[in-house]
Amino acid sequence: MNFPTDLKYDKSHEWVRIDGTAGAVGITEYAQSELGDVVFVDITASVGDDVAAGEVFGTIEAVKTVADLYMPIACRITEINTAVNDAPETVNKDPYGNGWMVKIEIAPDADLTALMDAEAYAASVGK
Repeated sequence: MNFPTDLKYDKSHEWVRIDGTAGAVGITEYAQSELGDVVFVDITASVGDDVAAGEVFGTIEAVKTVADLYMPIACRITEINTAVNDAPETVNKDPYGNGWMVKIEIAPDADLTALMDAEAYAASVGK
C-alpha cells in the first residue's frame, strides 16, 4: 500500500497535495482498494465554489457501493478533473496522480493541523 509522504490525509480517506496556497484533492490508494472498481465519479461542487472542511463535494461509485467525497480542508475549487468522468478507472490505477478529483485554492483560515501525515494515516488504516 502506497502512502506518499508529500501528501496530507484526512480520516475520511481523501488526500491533499499542498503547494503554497494551492492544492489538489483525491482519494487514497487504501480508499480505492476498499471501494473496488470505480465506475463513476460525480463532482457536485463547481469551479469557484467555497467548500468547508468536511463538506461533501461529490460522490464516487464502485461496482458495489457509492461513497461521498469529503473536502479535507476549507478551500475554493479552481479546477475539476473531468477526465475521471470519461475514465473513472484512472482512480484505481493512479489515485495519487491522474486520478485526482479537484484542484483548490486553500482558504486563509484552513486548519491544516487536522490533517495527518503519511505515517499517521497508514497507522489509522492498520498498515
